[in-house]
Amino acid sequence: MPRPKVHDDVLRAKLRGRASELLSEHGVTGLSLRTLAADVGTSTTAVYALFGGKPGLVKSLVDDAFRRLRHTLADVPETPDPAERLVAMAEAYRADALHDPHLYDAMFDRDRLDAESRDLQEEAFAPLVEAVEAAAAAKVLRDDADPSTVALALWSALHGLVSIQLHAHRPREVEDPATGSGAVLRAVVDGWRP
Repeated sequence: MPRPKVHDDVLRAKLRGRASELLSEHGVTGLSLRTLAADVGTSTTAVYALFGGKPGLVKSLVDDAFRRLRHTLADVPETPDPAERLVAMAEAYRADALHDPHLYDAMFDRDRLDAESRDLQEEAFAPLVEAVEAAAAAKVLRDDADPSTVALALWSALHGLVSIQLHAHRPREVEDPATGSGAVLRAVVDGWRP
C-alpha cells in the first residue's frame, strides 16, 4: 500500500509562492490549480487539503497583501510637516498597488473578502488614519477637518488614481496618471490645509 502524501508547511509555502507568481502574471481567473500543482510537483488534492481550494488560496494571498500594505504605509518616515507625510504615504500606497496589479484587483474584489479579510483591509489603512490624526493634532489641517473624513478622501482619490492608471479609464485630454498623480495627491492633501 502506498504511503499517504504529506501536505506540510514546506509544501504550503511552495504552493503559495508559485500561486503568487501565477496570480501576478495571469490574474485570479488565470490561476489554474492544475498548472500550480504541476509546477510545484504535487496534485490539486494538496491545494484542497491545505487551503480548501482556490478561494482559500487566493484569500491567503490577499490577506498577506493587506498585512504587507499596512507595513508599507507604517514604514513611511515622519516628516517635519505631517501633511507631507500623507503625500508620501499616498505615493507608497500607489507604488505598492502598481507593483502587482492583479493582486491589487483581488484585494478589492468585494466577493473575495470575508470578515477576516475585511478586518485586515481596515488594519491596512490604520497607519494612514493615524498619520491624518497626527497632521490634525499638529494643526496643519483645517480645524473642521475630521480625520476619518480626510483619510477617506485621500484613500478614495488614491484608489481612484490607481484604478485609472491600471485600467486606463481616463479622458484623452487628462494628463497621464503616471506623471500627474503626485500633483493630484498633493492637491487632495492641500485642500485640507488651513
